[in-house]
Amino acid sequence: MPDSLQINHSSPDQYHYDAIVIGSGISGGWAAKELCEQGLKVLMLERGRNFEHIKDYASAKKDPWEFEHRGRVTEAQLKERPVIARTWGKSEAIMEYWAKDIDCPYTEVKPFKWWRSYQLGGRSILWGRQSYRWSDFDFWANAKDGWAVDWPIRYKDISPWYDHVEKFIGVSGSPEGLAQLPDGHFLPPMEMTCVEKDVAARIKEKYEGKRHMIIGRAANLTAAIPERGQCQFRNRCWEGCPFGAYFSTQSSTLPAARSTGKLTVRPFSIVTRIIYDKDRNRAKGVEILDAENNKTYQYSSKIVFLNASALNSAWVLMNSATDIWPEGLGSSSGELGHNIMDHHYNLGASGVMEGYEDKYYYGRRPNGFYIVRFANLFGDKRDYLRGFGYQGGGNRQGWSRSVAELSIGGDFKDALTEPGEWSIGMTGFGELLPYHDNKISLDKMKKDKWGLPVLAMDAELKDNEKKMRKDIVTEAHAMLDAAGVKNIMTWDGGHEVGDGIHEMGSARMGLDPKTSVLNKWNQVWDAPNVFVTDGACMVSSACQNPSLTYMALTARAATHAIEELKKGNI
Repeated sequence: MPDSLQINHSSPDQYHYDAIVIGSGISGGWAAKELCEQGLKVLMLERGRNFEHIKDYASAKKDPWEFEHRGRVTEAQLKERPVIARTWGKSEAIMEYWAKDIDCPYTEVKPFKWWRSYQLGGRSILWGRQSYRWSDFDFWANAKDGWAVDWPIRYKDISPWYDHVEKFIGVSGSPEGLAQLPDGHFLPPMEMTCVEKDVAARIKEKYEGKRHMIIGRAANLTAAIPERGQCQFRNRCWEGCPFGAYFSTQSSTLPAARSTGKLTVRPFSIVTRIIYDKDRNRAKGVEILDAENNKTYQYSSKIVFLNASALNSAWVLMNSATDIWPEGLGSSSGELGHNIMDHHYNLGASGVMEGYEDKYYYGRRPNGFYIVRFANLFGDKRDYLRGFGYQGGGNRQGWSRSVAELSIGGDFKDALTEPGEWSIGMTGFGELLPYHDNKISLDKMKKDKWGLPVLAMDAELKDNEKKMRKDIVTEAHAMLDAAGVKNIMTWDGGHEVGDGIHEMGSARMGLDPKTSVLNKWNQVWDAPNVFVTDGACMVSSACQNPSLTYMALTARAATHAIEELKKGNI
């Protein structure tokens, strides 16, 4: 075990740090990096196992025929992870990366899929890497529509932090000059396939330049940067990249934090509460339950960054300072645990593109195209609020297209050596409004493996999203048809909140402590030395992937925390 993971309790000094970071995923990694680089002694607490870069990517270098079950998962794994068993995430390569639901269950008041990865790095190992800036259309949306509460920041407040993050993580993409999807600092874009290029051009022409199909903006390196290698186009990112070619805690922020000599990482540490000093109205540390020995420890710090993921961060707050606020730290507004959001998807369209039989492409691109939001923008009016985008790809079918055919002989084998027809498909990602009654709460009657209360999920899509979903399918079909795609099929597989793996809300930012949990710097109103910068802080969900925004908000909040410490304000 690396030295930075050894915890020595022989001296009281080993229990005190300048900052404690709860969680090691995308935002937690960024918090640790920024705070360590500013000279703070930081303790990072991860509830799951240690997970080392390269060494623990067990399957990343295996060939397909080396997998014991040829990609399938065992019945035992499915029983341990009944939530993942309901998803497309059940794959032999990464099944052990998912948390065991039987150890940490939750209550579904309404159907809810909660994808969890309890290990060092969290879901930063498994994320889809799509990295899009939000625009002022998104930060103004609540105020414009008179919905929920206004964002306390605008694009100008976060733009420099998008710059800061993109330069470090490496985002490949193309500048497009679109107001609703601001450009960033990009590495060279990945190339669209010939079919994608032609479909994009036809959509642009058909819709008179008002719709834009571009290459996805992905945190995959198309050019090497120090300490990290270039993407090899293997498209096996979620197994962990031995080349460090996509951004993750392991490949990027954790090495940066460790290089300062200021970081201590403690795995198997379930934070049960933030310890609150009611005389100072400040947090003075955290209490943890060691997941291996079931012993309780306390650590003190000047500041706490809560980055346990949107729902777990709310859980920690709900279990903290309950002697003062029965519903937990940050609950004085009545908003803690409310306004749960996700991106609704599992719907779209696909079809066949004829006439490109002499064309192919290189490698297995770990990316696709992106169709930028157009609904309810620039004079477009719909019978619902907000909008959606699409992610998709155009490629040729491979040998597996014929596995199920009852054919034999030489002609059959020869056919399998040739690629099949070109197809193209797209999946919609729609915005879910921040409904106050979409909520989570503690189910104190149900306990997890460690005897801790679990969350009860009570969230669903409502009329606005249902109207939008019909439009997503209709527009997908119309665009493919306009581009000359044949044999178009549409689908809508339904959506349970959590399906999109983009949980947001539960501890939203705001301008008023009476209507929000956090201020504009991500500080808990009731404890200004506690910062929440993961998905819990979000005020609305937009339709773009949110992880880049979490990172930017985290870097911004960390700098503010340092400044406030120096001023003696926290």
